[in-house]
Amino acid sequence: MKNKIIIFSVISILLVSCATYQPPPPHFYFEGLPPVFVTDLSLDERIQIEEAWSYIREGRAKKAKDSLIKLGEEHPFYYVGMGYVFYLLHDIAMAEDYFNAALQEHPDMSLIHLGLGQIYMETEREDLAFSEFREILKSEPDHQWVKPKYEALKKRKTDDALIEGRTYFEVGNIEKSKEAFLEALFFSPESSEAHMALAKIFHKENRLKNTLIHLEAAYSADPDNIEIKTYYAEILFQVQKYAQSLDLYQELLDIEPDNSKFKERIATLKNRLGIFELPDEYNIIPTVEAVSKEQIAALIFEKFKAQIGTVRQKPPIIIDIATSWASKYILKMATLGILDVYPNHEFQPKKIIKRSEMAEILIRLIHYLKDKGYPFIQHIPPESIEISDVSPDNYYYRPILLILSYDIMNLHPDRSFKPDYPVSGQEAMNYLEVISALL
Repeated sequence: MKNKIIIFSVISILLVSCATYQPPPPHFYFEGLPPVFVTDLSLDERIQIEEAWSYIREGRAKKAKDSLIKLGEEHPFYYVGMGYVFYLLHDIAMAEDYFNAALQEHPDMSLIHLGLGQIYMETEREDLAFSEFREILKSEPDHQWVKPKYEALKKRKTDDALIEGRTYFEVGNIEKSKEAFLEALFFSPESSEAHMALAKIFHKENRLKNTLIHLEAAYSADPDNIEIKTYYAEILFQVQKYAQSLDLYQELLDIEPDNSKFKERIATLKNRLGIFELPDEYNIIPTVEAVSKEQIAALIFEKFKAQIGTVRQKPPIIIDIATSWASKYILKMATLGILDVYPNHEFQPKKIIKRSEMAEILIRLIHYLKDKGYPFIQHIPPESIEISDVSPDNYYYRPILLILSYDIMNLHPDRSFKPDYPVSGQEAMNYLEVISALL
């Protein structure tokens, strides 16, 4: 009887132990099944794969493995599932092999990149981990687990590479310095410091093409940096890209109007470009009774050059502005789409601007400035505006309505707009002055 009681007690203890035992959770981050891959599965397959995933989440590697084997190697989740099973078992090499096999079949499955990324972090292959995390963020830019780890890894590796690059440069090991700065760009392609450092290294090696590539990238990343802009302007001068260099030097002179070096370089550039100042052509604009397209181009650029800055887009082909005094202004305005180039590639610089055309030009200018971040508020609701001499089916009806709503151009007392009337130079300047004031 006593032996029976002992046996019963032991069995009871074992039963209680089995009931309360919880397997350890996985030592890695693990996600649910991606819906895009699950929708095509049969109900039985879904049940089976959900079971395998539950076992992985609970840390039950053997049971998860059995479930996956039942699915078979042809199943889309077999290899990735087995990768996590062996990861549970701390068999890193086998887990990595399975993940890589899964990647061959499903290169866009985040679950695979997630497993590989964690393995690479665990085995101190951070460059590879960074690439895996970046792949995940391409499709899930706000991934709550990956994003903070990616950003922290990116910052740490970039900072380490920049420090290493500076250190090697200071001791004269240029090749190692170059390697370090290129590594910084692997982690942070937008790093203006790395691009600037590489530009200086390539400049010393007289590799101006490479210098220009990195300067352009540095300038794009940090366009307000005076040091970068000055260096970029000078290298553009050295490679004989005079027009771009002149634009940058003029921007720099606007910032530092007393800088004699900038003035000297601008004079040299204008001389090489064959640009001669024609102040009389510009200064007579307020006196003309009918303003032309070339005069409007000059007025807009001069009035808003601080907001326009450097125009980097490729200019359109224009065949009739070579002799125009305002050719550089025309190119900028046409490139930005504020002024039209006709399908035959003519600009017709001497064409007189009508009030209807002026309305469209001003609206395009406003849209450009709005895209640059400058707010504009309509003072008059468009639906309340009545125009007696422009019908809704008129091509210029919409821009006319909008420019009236901004209260920049006005109707005559009889509510007519006089769309075919020319615009005087003074009127054009007044309209631009109003827009400038609204900024």
